[in-house]
Amino acid sequence: MISYKVIGVMSGTSLDGIDLAYIHFQKTARWTFSILKAETIPYTKELENELREAIHYEKEKLAQFDTYYTKYLANVILSFIKKHNLTTIDAVCSHGHTILHQPEKGITYQIGNQEILAEIIQQKVVCDFRVQDVALGGQGAPLVPIGDELLFSEYDYCVNLGGFANVSFHKEGKRIAYDICPVNIVLNKYAKQIGFDYDDKGKLAKSGEYLRALGSELDNLSYYKQKPPKSLGLEWVQQEIFPRLESTKRKQIDILRTFTEHIANQIAKNFKIRSNILITGGGAYNDYLLSRIKFYKDVHIVKPSDELIEYKEAVIFGFLGIRKLRDEVNCLKSVTGAIKNHSSGKVYDFKVN
Repeated sequence: MISYKVIGVMSGTSLDGIDLAYIHFQKTARWTFSILKAETIPYTKELENELREAIHYEKEKLAQFDTYYTKYLANVILSFIKKHNLTTIDAVCSHGHTILHQPEKGITYQIGNQEILAEIIQQKVVCDFRVQDVALGGQGAPLVPIGDELLFSEYDYCVNLGGFANVSFHKEGKRIAYDICPVNIVLNKYAKQIGFDYDDKGKLAKSGEYLRALGSELDNLSYYKQKPPKSLGLEWVQQEIFPRLESTKRKQIDILRTFTEHIANQIAKNFKIRSNILITGGGAYNDYLLSRIKFYKDVHIVKPSDELIEYKEAVIFGFLGIRKLRDEVNCLKSVTGAIKNHSSGKVYDFKVN
């Protein structure tokens, strides 16, 4: 039997913090896993704002911020290891935090992936999973589908509702996956303007008024007509979404209602009727959003344990790291559009202090 214990580390575009999961992976006939320890370390307001603004930084300032963030991330990981007294760690598998994602220009940049990470935490590190795929002509996203294929194959669709919604499914002998639309990257922004960190269970959106003209304009954005492979980034939201929402001059609660409806409509379009759908990510707690998805399409939505809802992406980045260490494919050309399947990521060993 094959066995690994790794730490998966993920920071998503919704900026709710750093997810860390200590996971035991085993392989007999197929891969299985158990989450042994997991927690989310929230960002300070200052760091959250800086992560949001870093997209506008000049090259030199961004490089400095990358070094700062890598050291910050290292200390978060070290605290997690010490707090839970973790002694057996085959690797720390870290996504970093996406600042720039423009695959059509051959650009994707995740901070927190510098070699000093391995030196500070004194562990083998696997990281920077997207760059190689973009260099091979791919979108560099989504990366989770190899985990969906090998760890969650019993579902017709796997959907993650984080900063963005992405979907993954098996079709005609291959895995297909892509970003559907923004979710919490928009909803959290408007919930914060009302005075909440997020729209708890969708209660704010449910009490708002649907703005028909805005909803129609959003539904007709060209991205939704594109065929996959395709992916979204913060830049697209800042260019295509926020200006449209702001120009309505309507109350935040009405914008929340309209955008929640937009999300539900766009997500539902991707499913076949009566499908079995695994929903994870923070948006899985948005009961109103889930009810609207079911309004648009008769499907069976499966909400797993809170642990899996919150840490599935950290788990899968742990799995991607293991695949890299084994020189096994962790990036699928059918998903990203790269010229070939490949084993993506960088491996950093460390000198013992």
